[in-house]
Amino acid sequence: LDKVQLKDIQAPVTNLYLPILYLLAFSVGLPSNIMVLWVLVFRTNRLPSMFFLINLTIADCLLLLVLPFRIVYHFRGNHWELGEPFCRVVMAVFYGNMYGSAWFLALVAIDRYVALVHPFKALTLRTQRMSVYMTVAVWTVVLLQITTCHDALPEEEHENYFLPYFSTLFACCFLLPFAIILFCHSAVLRTLLAEGKRYAHAIRVTVLVLLVFIVCLLPSNVLLLLTYADIWVDGDGEDFYIPYMISLAVSTFNSSLDPFIFYFVSTEFRQKLKRSLWPGMGTTASDEPRLVMLYCRTAQFWSSRSTRLMFSRSPRPASC
Repeated sequence: LDKVQLKDIQAPVTNLYLPILYLLAFSVGLPSNIMVLWVLVFRTNRLPSMFFLINLTIADCLLLLVLPFRIVYHFRGNHWELGEPFCRVVMAVFYGNMYGSAWFLALVAIDRYVALVHPFKALTLRTQRMSVYMTVAVWTVVLLQITTCHDALPEEEHENYFLPYFSTLFACCFLLPFAIILFCHSAVLRTLLAEGKRYAHAIRVTVLVLLVFIVCLLPSNVLLLLTYADIWVDGDGEDFYIPYMISLAVSTFNSSLDPFIFYFVSTEFRQKLKRSLWPGMGTTASDEPRLVMLYCRTAQFWSSRSTRLMFSRSPRPASC
């Protein structure tokens, strides 16, 4: 390492502020995701949409579980003491589940898009088998993640490996799911807005999902690409190192905020959680309301004039 790189790695922003951000994301995100996972696995029906949400929560939990290692790493002056093999495992789990979470968010967006915009197609497309196939595909991508401790490596390794690797990662594991999420949620928003104030809650949640995804994940992925592009051109990447490390810490809040966006906004979910934690509290099982996830309150309306005309002939909407 040269003096500039050493200064960046030992700067207060990387040794103090970064671990504090990771600690906050871990403290808020892990307990909330574990509670959500308990309710989804043991207190909900096995619908295709629930399958995506369960796997999204698992990916978020796995990412958050490796944050303590990054917290200790930064608090100790960016000094890794557990060996390179374990470092590779931690980084693979970190990046793999960050991008896995992005893909599961894309699958949730596709599921809602089909349910709300094409409800009749949903009867054949939103099946348990299709959900399993798509979920296995995402976990396969996650398991294929091969990365390393790339904070400080020889220039030749950066030049020969990291720019092509992270360019491919950016395109396939961020840009593509981001485009899917943007398209699906935009179509859902148009459909909901056409219905007026009746679905104001779902509209707010849809906008929030988009904003959190963009704010949390876009900066880190763009800066990662710029860092290794700069290394490719002039061999340093120093201009982007600290901004990238900050944005990477911010990206973990996407996993921390998912439970609050998808679940805790629902009164029904909070009631289920209370009954799971404190049995006998609240309403009885006989009058227990149906769990309402993102857009589930709106999954029973037909989005266009043609589907409304068909409603009388096929009144059963897609399940959500």
